[in-house]
Amino acid sequence: MKKYFELAKQKWEALGRKSPERLIAVSIAQQRLLFYEHDVLRQAYVVSTSRRPPSNVRDSLGTPRGLHEIAEKIGAGQPPGIVFQSRVATGRHYRELSAEENERNLITTRILWLRGLEPGHNAGGDVDTYARYIYIHGTNHEDQLGTPASAGCVQMRNVEIAEFFEQVRTGDPVWIED
Repeated sequence: MKKYFELAKQKWEALGRKSPERLIAVSIAQQRLLFYEHDVLRQAYVVSTSRRPPSNVRDSLGTPRGLHEIAEKIGAGQPPGIVFQSRVATGRHYRELSAEENERNLITTRILWLRGLEPGHNAGGDVDTYARYIYIHGTNHEDQLGTPASAGCVQMRNVEIAEFFEQVRTGDPVWIED
């Protein structure tokens, strides 16, 4: 997994940005999110990426690859498990919802909204990660973590996304790779 860190760092610096203090690497193949700080692996999380093949194309429901950054952090202070709709906390925990409502993958706890940084690959036009509303977020289906289960986002355990949210900043690089 160190290769993901090195590749992301090279691409980040190729954009003219100084070496990042923090870097997030997501392996679609391994269903893992790695959090590096000062070139040291600080935390590894089991995640779920898209149940469909990876894709940067709008409406594909695939997890986009390449270099991104955390564009926005949403949900600070909300309790773990709170459900979001259109990036607004509903005030309801997913366990309060009906079985039918819980069949869908819900966005819970926190949202880290990603912005692609590679024009034509994950930024702009039909491949724009930000316009696709791709997030790192909590899920009401924690039992599916470790397997492809999302509609394009990177899903995490609710307690872990709340913890992770406090460690990262807007502008931190995120590398997503097969």
